[in-house]
Amino acid sequence: MNDATTLDAAPFVSILFAGQDADTVGETSQMPECFHDLNLDQIVTAITTGKEDYRLAPFFYATARSLDEVAYRQEVMQDLERHELMAAIGVFASSMKALRDQLTQREKLHYRYERERWLIGAISLYGAAVERLVQDLHRERPRSRGLCAWMGYLTQYVRSDGFAQRLSAARSLIDALSAIRYGLHINGRAITVRACEGEVDASEAIEKTFAKFSQGVSKTYLAHFSRGPGLDHIDAQILERVALLQPEVFLELETFGQENEQFQDETVNRFDREIQFYVAYLNHIDRFRARYLPFCYPRLSDTDKEVASLESFDLALANRLIRDNARVICNDFSLSDVERLLVVSGPNQGGKTTFARMFGQMHWLAALGCAVPGKEANLFFFDRLLTHFEKEEDISNLRGKLKDDLVRIHHILDQATDRSIVIINEIFASTTLDDAMFLGKKIMSRLSQLDVIGVCVTFLTDLASYGDMTVSMTSTLDPKDPTIRTFKVERRLADGLAYALAIAEKYRVTYDWLVRRIGI
Repeated sequence: MNDATTLDAAPFVSILFAGQDADTVGETSQMPECFHDLNLDQIVTAITTGKEDYRLAPFFYATARSLDEVAYRQEVMQDLERHELMAAIGVFASSMKALRDQLTQREKLHYRYERERWLIGAISLYGAAVERLVQDLHRERPRSRGLCAWMGYLTQYVRSDGFAQRLSAARSLIDALSAIRYGLHINGRAITVRACEGEVDASEAIEKTFAKFSQGVSKTYLAHFSRGPGLDHIDAQILERVALLQPEVFLELETFGQENEQFQDETVNRFDREIQFYVAYLNHIDRFRARYLPFCYPRLSDTDKEVASLESFDLALANRLIRDNARVICNDFSLSDVERLLVVSGPNQGGKTTFARMFGQMHWLAALGCAVPGKEANLFFFDRLLTHFEKEEDISNLRGKLKDDLVRIHHILDQATDRSIVIINEIFASTTLDDAMFLGKKIMSRLSQLDVIGVCVTFLTDLASYGDMTVSMTSTLDPKDPTIRTFKVERRLADGLAYALAIAEKYRVTYDWLVRRIGI
């Protein structure tokens, strides 16, 4: 039974999905097609590791439904960046986990009175967790719409008759059971259970009497028996006879158990799971912030296509680099006026693909309502994020590499709209330069007509100057040693010379090397 259904004007439904229709939002367990290309699958795995019980991955598979919902989530996440509020949620989550563990263990028990005692213990634990969270929220005064609505809902829930009466009854039963005293008379293999007749525990007096004979710390010969929760058959038979001695208490226990088997509020359970979306993400990015890598809450628009970012980085790559104690390289990007596509060229292994992934990751995380890697960011709220990255040839589809590229890019262009983001990474490498250039220009023309925002990583440097819509970005080399990649991607014209010089230097066929070798 859900007590909250009887409350008046309880607007809260979800801490993730804004609006009264939040309870109709379905989950998808299907990972988006772009996840593998952008290494978002690695990011989600890193975020959710250790929180498998909450099944958080589906929350990362679907973006927010509106800009207002993005703002709703950003507010909650910013609220939780306050240490005191995060600590309060942590205490609540620990209590709810203990509750789940207790209920799971209860399912393994066989004896009726034991099961019912575990139930009232679980109800007491649940009630204490909810009551403490209400107190903590009122003390910390959250500012976000989501947590303020949740505080209002939970306050009404705690004050509801169903919650208060159930919790009071559970606590009274615990007190009544704790007050029961009984005696055991053990004669050989026979055990007699009888009412307590004023017997006194003499163990303390005996220890005090014989303390004067003590000669320092002596070896203990006590045996320790390890046993898990649950009664054995002897305990259960004793308990059955105690119930005969105290029929009123145990009848009340049995009746209470039957009436309160389903005691948890559905909305409380939903909050307990959904809030972990924020907790898990904030815990994950804390390790980057500890390395002084910046995160910000981006400004999003679904009309303004001028996007920009400062000091951003690939979150999946940074996770590996930090683990290896290596340096993380940050990059900037911007598109203004009629600019729509960042065309990235430069030497292989110079950071071009990483840059493209960073661009996609930032937009996806921003559309989830998360803080994004970077000091500052203006991003676009897209309808679809479409990616085309080079893949190994698949002999099962009976298509060659070039045909497969064409089929896949055709599928992307068919789906794209003027609100889509498209990221293309190194296509048409399997054909001639002239054919690759012809096909590349056709794609650029189509992207221009669609007015999409995106990134194109290519070895075709001429595409960087296709038109006003394109911005040339180039991965750079160390000016002192052109064989060393800096992994910085900068806004500059693509000339194709830097890498040629690096290759010539590497194989000692530059002008200086040739002069030296032939002795001129």
